[in-house]
Amino acid sequence: MDLHVKTPAKIIANSEDRPEDCDVTTDSTESDLSEKPSDHNANGQYGRFGFRSSTSSNSHSSPFHKTMADQSHPSLQHANSIQGVHHAASSGSGLGFTGNNIARLRFPVTESMRGSVQTDSLRPFFRSRRIQKGTIDRPELRQKDPRAIWITLFPLIGVLTGLAIIGLMSWSGYSSVTKHKYCKVFVDDFSNGFNPDIWQKQVETGGFNNGEFAVSTGNDENVFIRDGQLVIRPTLQTESYLASTSVTNLTADGTCTSTSKSACVLSANMSAGHIVQPVKTGRISTKNTAVIRYGRVEIEAKLVGGDWLLSQMLMFPAQDSYGVWPASGEIDIGITRGNNYSYGDDQGNQLLQSSMHWGPDSTEDRWASTTGSRNALHTTYDEGFHTFGLEWTDKYLFTWIDSRLAQVTYVRFDQGFFKRGGFGATYANGSRILNPWSGAGTGHATPFDRPFYLVLGVGVGGTSGWFADGVQGKPWADASTTPREEFWEARDQWAPTWNSTGHGEMVVRRVSMWQQCDAGATDLTAFG
Repeated sequence: MDLHVKTPAKIIANSEDRPEDCDVTTDSTESDLSEKPSDHNANGQYGRFGFRSSTSSNSHSSPFHKTMADQSHPSLQHANSIQGVHHAASSGSGLGFTGNNIARLRFPVTESMRGSVQTDSLRPFFRSRRIQKGTIDRPELRQKDPRAIWITLFPLIGVLTGLAIIGLMSWSGYSSVTKHKYCKVFVDDFSNGFNPDIWQKQVETGGFNNGEFAVSTGNDENVFIRDGQLVIRPTLQTESYLASTSVTNLTADGTCTSTSKSACVLSANMSAGHIVQPVKTGRISTKNTAVIRYGRVEIEAKLVGGDWLLSQMLMFPAQDSYGVWPASGEIDIGITRGNNYSYGDDQGNQLLQSSMHWGPDSTEDRWASTTGSRNALHTTYDEGFHTFGLEWTDKYLFTWIDSRLAQVTYVRFDQGFFKRGGFGATYANGSRILNPWSGAGTGHATPFDRPFYLVLGVGVGGTSGWFADGVQGKPWADASTTPREEFWEARDQWAPTWNSTGHGEMVVRRVSMWQQCDAGATDLTAFG
């Protein structure tokens, strides 16, 4: 019987003789298994177990041979399942095993198998190429290169040096900031109602440099205290009032709080279809009671929601020391639109803008170069309360939201504002542009070197560009001759957005104002 095996397999042979367990693998490094390929049997073929076997005419059959011939035996079923195993049986062939090689076979060997195979006929099928441990010399493991330590030290030194530089820069920046002393001007949480010793209701025909569509009143329906919080809420004029009123004269009834006639009297040509301001709103200030020249302001508030409304937290000069607006400056701590988050390109009530207005006249206002903005994180400014702050010195001015680290705009007074503005030699009409901020007592902070007061209010519409034409169905055009009328005609669209729960009003929980009062501060009495 000739057996051909291409792949070694562990075969367990059962016989009536009790086998000896022998599970020792062949090792190609053993001298008795490393014969040359020339040492082969008569027909040069491999036996079933990966060894060359000699053909014998002996016809004796041992129990092992019977087992091998029995194809139903589990061991042979396993061997025959291996790819490459071919079984060719011939009568009178057989295998025997003798010598020390029996101890290296991977199957049980019975007594009847012993002495039946020639030692020199055993040939290994697989030769290991694995390098034995300890056969190769590794001098680098016995003695390390002293230069290798620098591979670790150089990166470590670099990291430590970088941290030292960062620490030095942080300390230098922190130590260079002047620590100012601040004195309280007022802190109002409205728990005692509306305090006239701090606040005055502004009564004007509107506009407020924006061409707005509302008149500010002293009525309790527009400014009032609710649950210990200040509420500023716009309301609509009645249709009968608009149909019968051609002139709003706040001077005649003695209620106007402005010294400007244009802010106290408004007329409308009803025959041409014009109307007076169609909306009433609230606006309060500290003009007559509390001003600061350098200092801090903090406002804790929930801002207004509703189409075409504006939340306004502003500061204006107590006196027009350098000329009419914007020559004497304006500080916008924060302004937001009431339109929802989908308005424009992220321009809705999730965005707050902070600016400084300055220029020799209104046509040369350079506010855009000193403006910043900040988005609310995963919310809108009409959904909850936030703290809006201002810090102002003779060296810089910045605004922030909820934390001084979350700055909205920052302006350093490192050059004069006329130079900063890059104004031309003449206006569009050919007249010469003069520097309003030159002369004795001026500096890099001018015009923001005089006392300012605080204003809180809700604006409505306007023609200054706060609401861009053609965006989200804006019902009027800035250049139109009848913007108020166009706005009013669309009231069925925008009025419902004012009346929904939590919208249409600005709610203020707390306001504080602090004057810089260290050695470098100026006595405010010098400014009247």
